[in-house]
Amino acid sequence: MARPGQWPKNVLVVSVPLLDPQSWQRGALTNLVWAVTAFILTSVLVYVVNDLIDRRRDAANPARRHRPLASGRISPRVAVLFAAVVAVSLGGVLTHFTPATAWPVAAYLVLNLGYCLGLKHVPLLDVFLIASGFALRLIQGYLATDTTVSGWLLTAVFTLCLLLTLGKRRQELRTSGGVHRPALRGYTVPLTDQLMQLSAALTAGSYLLYLRDEAPLAGYASVAAVLLTPLAIFGLFRYLQLVLVHDAGENPVRIVVRDPVMVANAALWATLSGVLLIAARGAG
Repeated sequence: MARPGQWPKNVLVVSVPLLDPQSWQRGALTNLVWAVTAFILTSVLVYVVNDLIDRRRDAANPARRHRPLASGRISPRVAVLFAAVVAVSLGGVLTHFTPATAWPVAAYLVLNLGYCLGLKHVPLLDVFLIASGFALRLIQGYLATDTTVSGWLLTAVFTLCLLLTLGKRRQELRTSGGVHRPALRGYTVPLTDQLMQLSAALTAGSYLLYLRDEAPLAGYASVAAVLLTPLAIFGLFRYLQLVLVHDAGENPVRIVVRDPVMVANAALWATLSGVLLIAARGAG
């Protein structure tokens, strides 16, 4: 019910500020660990609330009927008790933050409460709300490390999450025809294909502008553009290939962390990025 398979996205997105060498301080890293923990607990709380509300609809969905609440393996009463324990734990974690640095968690809870209560049934708005949740994760990471928010990188993360969510919607249309999710009535496969291509283009453009204008690379910005841009674009191409050719968009997290090509490309990108950032910090 806590969906630990989804936790890596909290670790990855909240930790994005580590791309800035200014955040490589012991106190900042400790705060980042608390930020990741806070968003893991927050997302778990949202999952439980969503599953409570949707348990009857999920029971009629072949892909979701095995969830603990939908299958009856866990009763609503036990789920409410579990949610209460998670909420108390989250409250304890948030004592490590001030209101000025904890507001992304509160905003995430408010957005997702609205999502669970009905906004997820509004086409287009549903994917924008999900992508906004990832943007809030990124902002939380910047606040935790006391570094300046990168506008272009925030835009790249937002549009990338739109791409991943649209890929999931496309796969749902392909497998179920939109029966189990009311919002899918506002989508078609050709529409999701076009929106995914637009999102991929915006992600690539925003990332290129980040490398040129905002990345803390000192005199290595041009080298980074030459080395990192092809890897970033290849990653986008590979995801589009997996979704549009192989119909593999049902679980974006699984694609990112399990597809050998994606993993190898991401590892190479991360290694080169780390080397360039260390070199830039040394030059600074």
